Amino acid sequence: MEKKELVRLLALENFDPIYEEADRVRRENVGDTVHIRAIIEFSNLCRRKCRYCGLNSANKNAVRYRMSPEEILDTAGQAVRAGYRTIVLQSGEDPGFHKETMGDIVEKIKRMGAAVTLSCGELSYEELDFLKKRGADRYLLKHETADPELYAKLHPCGTLRQRIDCLKNIQSLKYETGSGFMIGLPGQSLRTIAEDLLLLRELDCKMAGIGPFIPHPDTPLAGEEEGSPELTKRAVALARLLLPKANLPVTTALGVIDQKEKENAFACGANVIMKKVTPDPYKEAYEIYPAKLEKTDIIGDRIRLEEQIRQLGRVPA
Repeated sequence: MEKKELVRLLALENFDPIYEEADRVRRENVGDTVHIRAIIEFSNLCRRKCRYCGLNSANKNAVRYRMSPEEILDTAGQAVRAGYRTIVLQSGEDPGFHKETMGDIVEKIKRMGAAVTLSCGELSYEELDFLKKRGADRYLLKHETADPELYAKLHPCGTLRQRIDCLKNIQSLKYETGSGFMIGLPGQSLRTIAEDLLLLRELDCKMAGIGPFIPHPDTPLAGEEEGSPELTKRAVALARLLLPKANLPVTTALGVIDQKEKENAFACGANVIMKKVTPDPYKEAYEIYPAKLEKTDIIGDRIRLEEQIRQLGRVPA
């Protein structure tokens, strides 16, 4: 499938045959297992000015925080004891979290018996290399849009070329590389989405997060419409066809718009779900987009999530 064909498929009146094929490809390549990842959002400080994100440095209403290494490790330990086998450490681009501190945290979580995924924005080759040597397994860096002009409008603090170069560094260092993009960004077209999907294939991503855009009231895009759940699911299904063996999560943003759509995505090619284990009240302050969040209950949340997965006919990892 190339760009013209992807655009045609995205615009189909009846997408059901594609969903069925994506589900078949998912079953054949990654099985019925749903991998459950624990996310610790350890800092919402960010030097970036991304126009869609509530964490951007220009947002003066954001309540900023940075978890201590001890808090991060305590939370990771609780998650491992609850059954999680992958800890995702996510933050804004926080220059105050030095690679030595991060490397020590990664090393200690690895000793707990868990894999570590990092999602901390664009880092230098030296920083990425250091963290890989300390034990980091995966790195997630969403490209957000493959359109250079649209990227420039949304990111006054960087270029698409810089983002792709960083992703290629991640790939060259043998991380399990992840990227992804949003559906519904102002100025996006079906052609843009097709280019996003092809970029995932070009980068040979082993994981890809595709979710709807949700406007944040304290950003320049506050008045824009949110992204379409249906188009989001279509993009996930096509990503499964392009990357048969990749890990494709059902993003939290999809559930914010419509919980039922989040469940439906598991029949469209997805095989991963992320669960926030960030301690209260940090979780409320990590507001990329507005969402109603329940209190963190690491063990109880895990039990309930496993039951929901079984009710969908899938097997929790």
